[in-house]
Amino acid sequence: MQRIQSRRDFLSSATFGVSGIAIANLLMSERLSAAPVKPDLKKPTFDVLPKSTHIVPKATAMISLFMQGGPSHMDMFDPKPELNRLDGTKFQGEIKYDNAAQASSRVLGCPWKFAKHGQCGMELSELLPHTANIVDDITLIRSMYTGVNNHGQSIDALNTGKAVSHRPSLGSWMAYGLGSENQNLPAFVVLTDPDGLPVLGMQNWSNGWLPSLYQGTVVRPREPRILNLDPPRELRGLPQQRYLEYLAELNHDHLSRHPGELDLEARIASYELAARMQSAAKEAVDIGQETEATQKLYGIDQPATKDYGTRCLIARRLVERGVRFVQLYTRYQLWDHHGAIRKALPAACLKVDQPSAALVQDLKQRGLLDSTLVHWGGEMGRLPVIQNDAGPDSVGRDHNTYGFSTWLAGGGIKGGHIHGKTDEFGHKAVENVVTHSDYHATLLHLFGLNHEKLVFTRNLQEASLVDKQPARIVTEILA
Repeated sequence: MQRIQSRRDFLSSATFGVSGIAIANLLMSERLSAAPVKPDLKKPTFDVLPKSTHIVPKATAMISLFMQGGPSHMDMFDPKPELNRLDGTKFQGEIKYDNAAQASSRVLGCPWKFAKHGQCGMELSELLPHTANIVDDITLIRSMYTGVNNHGQSIDALNTGKAVSHRPSLGSWMAYGLGSENQNLPAFVVLTDPDGLPVLGMQNWSNGWLPSLYQGTVVRPREPRILNLDPPRELRGLPQQRYLEYLAELNHDHLSRHPGELDLEARIASYELAARMQSAAKEAVDIGQETEATQKLYGIDQPATKDYGTRCLIARRLVERGVRFVQLYTRYQLWDHHGAIRKALPAACLKVDQPSAALVQDLKQRGLLDSTLVHWGGEMGRLPVIQNDAGPDSVGRDHNTYGFSTWLAGGGIKGGHIHGKTDEFGHKAVENVVTHSDYHATLLHLFGLNHEKLVFTRNLQEASLVDKQPARIVTEILA
């Protein structure tokens, strides 16, 4: 005889019982109420065409004068009378040394005199007589901070947003977010020192995990500044034109059969840009077209400033022609004065002081400073105590990333302004601290970009220059 099953029997004997039905019902409700997830079937494409911004930009181009090694802020930009008063005595505070073997706790005073300059009365050291002439055009930040005491990590922090290797560089983010105003020249150009690459070498201008289209293009410090721009004699003119047209057809046909292959897209774009650069790049880096007065302004007539002055002038010519981001590097550890600072620091200042000031002056007189942001600074400063305590000619200063100086000019930045403060010894930033994340958020803002919205999706995650780190736009330095 078949037993009639009641509703209660059915529920108690069911695999999941009442809880199973409740869970099933809940899951069904959530599934019905949730927005359907649609996979993005269309792979993105990338180029360097001009891009729209989130807000109206104040700057359209940037020149970064990167002083690799760590310029001594208390000897150049941040006067500390207390150091001179206590010169040679034991430092009473806590110091974090990078090189403990050569460390000393004795205070090192500044050997150079400071004076006020310009209408703003900004104090600078006598090592910077030419920068003294542009103080009314710059904001001097005396409270930079990265907090990572080694060169590589601090360079990464200031150049890529985090103290982590192989992330996209600032110039690559600029090229990705803004594109270029000139399709015959790269969006991101690097001008290296004839005496060698900086610490981290080519990683400084790497595209990281952004498409390789956005990596920096190196302009050599000596002629020929860009290799392989001239076609072979037998291909010049119409033969080359027809060859390139045929090659373009083959490339784009191949790409159409492999959509979304970023490396392939970048390689094709690079070849096409190289062809367009044959005339445009030569003209852009030819300073022979400049007047004698302009070349003299940059110090190209003097041995000590000829190289750096030439590169600063090329930088101006590049942004004048629509290049988005230009970065100049000094050689490996030029500013890393662990010893012999009394001799080495004046030599480094002599190399860059006049050309750097000339760049600001030249941009201003050409009406380009309002739209071109100029940066001057390194990845760290120095400590207030002696390193290598082996006599006056041997002493130097160790690394310090807890408070150091940098300056900005143009592109929506206040002129004649000092921002932030370090303690009485120049050791730590204590007022209006500017972290590397704050710096990047502010730069992007000046270019009309929201640092939270300029993102790139990788591994199903959105990544950015600031990358979810605390960051604020430093509005106090904006014009």
